[in-house]
Amino acid sequence: MDSHEFAEWIAYSQIEPFGQDRADLPAAIISSVIANVHRSEQQQPYTPADFIPNFEPPKQQTWQDQLSLVEMLNAAYSGTDERTP
Repeated sequence: MDSHEFAEWIAYSQIEPFGQDRADLPAAIISSVIANVHRSEQQQPYTPADFIPNFEPPKQQTWQDQLSLVEMLNAAYSGTDERTP
């Protein structure tokens, strides 16, 4: 394989991923089939997308978001707010 052919394979793999980069898709298909065999009739069928990991970075929380979560947990567990006004 010369460098020109290698460059073409790299370009092709960016358009149509293959190899380990897409190994999650066959595993997700198998997982959805197994889960659907064992689900109850009342449950919605699973899709392969339900079993593909999401590698997107989580949304960054602001300090206001974190404070509201702490206030909610404090209220849920009957805590007291000891901040001075």
